[in-house]
Amino acid sequence: MTMACDILISGGGIAGLTAAAAFGTAGFNVVCVDPTPPVTDGAANGADMRSTAMLQPARRVLEAAGIWAHLEEHAAPLQVMRIVDAGGDGDALVTSRAFDAADISDQPFGWNFPNWLLRRALLERLEALPNVDFRSGTATTSLFTRTTGAHVSLSDGTKISTKLVIAADGRDSPMRDAAGIEVTRQSYGQKALAFAVTHPIPHENVSTEVHRSGGPFTLVPLPDRDGLPCSAVVWMDDGASCLARMALDADAFSQAATDRSAHVLGPLTLASERAIWPIISQHAARLAAERIALIAEAAHVMPPIGAQGLNMSLQDIATLLELAQKHGADLGSQHMLDAYHKARFGDIQLRLRGIDLLNRASQATTPLARDARAKGLSALYALPPVRRMLMEMGLGMRQG
Repeated sequence: MTMACDILISGGGIAGLTAAAAFGTAGFNVVCVDPTPPVTDGAANGADMRSTAMLQPARRVLEAAGIWAHLEEHAAPLQVMRIVDAGGDGDALVTSRAFDAADISDQPFGWNFPNWLLRRALLERLEALPNVDFRSGTATTSLFTRTTGAHVSLSDGTKISTKLVIAADGRDSPMRDAAGIEVTRQSYGQKALAFAVTHPIPHENVSTEVHRSGGPFTLVPLPDRDGLPCSAVVWMDDGASCLARMALDADAFSQAATDRSAHVLGPLTLASERAIWPIISQHAARLAAERIALIAEAAHVMPPIGAQGLNMSLQDIATLLELAQKHGADLGSQHMLDAYHKARFGDIQLRLRGIDLLNRASQATTPLARDARAKGLSALYALPPVRRMLMEMGLGMRQG
């Protein structure tokens, strides 16, 4: 079977589904494929227990794609971002600084959602778009491009003729490899644990990032669960320590998480399954090749610090959509794709370097390095213009 479409999206994760909704809402004929059926129930096996903080610019992308209405009632606002330095191995808080969105905006920094819930809302939106064909359980198997278009073969035997291929198929992107685009990868020897906790102290819409040797421990607000305040957690540390914690029973794990959190929200109680994944930094040498554009983790991967990962991905989508609408007559042309690379590459590189530095600082183990980390946080907070600039860059209001 052979069929034609405007855009073929390889990858049905959150970024790929968002791209399908955004381009479909804009009137493009879209086929989106993913080899793994999405899990949309938080209690089901394989559910993605991570959460995503959608920052202000991300909300605008979701609104334009018709998705926000499916999400709003589940949103946990992030009004304040608190950064805590807890030194080395003790429990004492060395430094704590809070960045309030009210200093730069009349809206919160963003809104937090469980990833499985985002997938459910995205699929609901795609079902309402007759010009979007989402094929779950189907993979891309080959890519052939020429100046006039691209041809993609699918695992179900379908052959797709399209003007533009969007690679949203992850850090090991098959479409990126097929296009011959190289990547640079950096490993930190870390892994991240993702899970949800309940706690007695209300989070009051404050996202807290606790830095201590090994990596940050981040608590992000979620809606209450069973009448108790609830937060999503990403806990970064060296790989061996994370693997050992995965083997702990729920009570021992909850105690370990409480100790690592510096007790900022009181005793933590594990309230979900635990997920684990390796921490790397990676970027593609180019964001586009003939008839193909890279977005999300096919283009850039970074440690989960400062809610930058998926929000950068949504900026990829917004930029590519704007260019696609501008170049409607020559969708997927080299001129359009060169403009996409130019618009996004510099900002991605700046943010990758910034997150890399923050992660390396958080890994510091010597007393001298830990003291420098705490002093650096205090110095940045003490300068209002710098503090404002950092918050604006964190939100994506200010590009690199």
